[in-house]
Amino acid sequence: MTKPLTSIATEMSPILTRSEQKRVQVLASATALFCDQGFANTSMDEVAKHAGVSKQTVYSHFGSKDDLFVAAIESKCVVHQLTDDALIDASQPQRVILLFAQQFGEMIVSKEAMTVFKTCVAQADTHPEVSILFYEAGPKHILGLIRNYLTKVNDHGVYLFENPHESAVRLCLMLFGELKLRLELGLDIEDLLNSRQQYLQETAEMFLRAHKVDIEQIKLN
Repeated sequence: MTKPLTSIATEMSPILTRSEQKRVQVLASATALFCDQGFANTSMDEVAKHAGVSKQTVYSHFGSKDDLFVAAIESKCVVHQLTDDALIDASQPQRVILLFAQQFGEMIVSKEAMTVFKTCVAQADTHPEVSILFYEAGPKHILGLIRNYLTKVNDHGVYLFENPHESAVRLCLMLFGELKLRLELGLDIEDLLNSRQQYLQETAEMFLRAHKVDIEQIKLN
């Protein structure tokens, strides 16, 4: 289940200073407005009013609307634990990749993620800079995390990813599944919900099997 925007504070830190609380308020309001109205139609004044803070406070935490938009995207990654800390143990790729599949698979079909994605696509011709910001803060960031992790997994000799970046792309696209496709088209997804977790797990397992080193074949050669 997608976490409400107001839970960002508790996700990021159990104890926040007053300044940090205001930052979280601004971030939550910005995320809500970006989702509801799109990047182009959201002003810093509106964010300040929605968050119940001054415009000066908004600018003190986020220097520009671009910075605020990027922070909103990054906050979704934090909420779903898609950070460097989640991709560390290269000796346990079965556990780490499965956990990534579950967290990434949940994030990409969340209401906020789908809304922002659709908005970027709809405004790509008139506001291509928004798509660039979204890609840099979201997809490119995630692909970088996986690419770096798979590179470290290679060092253990159990799995081989000859091109870690392309492998990262394949994994993420496979995890989209039919569910994301239907959501993009505004179609019913009810019949896919119960099997979503199984799909994510099987995709992660298939991905690893495809890259497992055949020790016996190596010995024969």
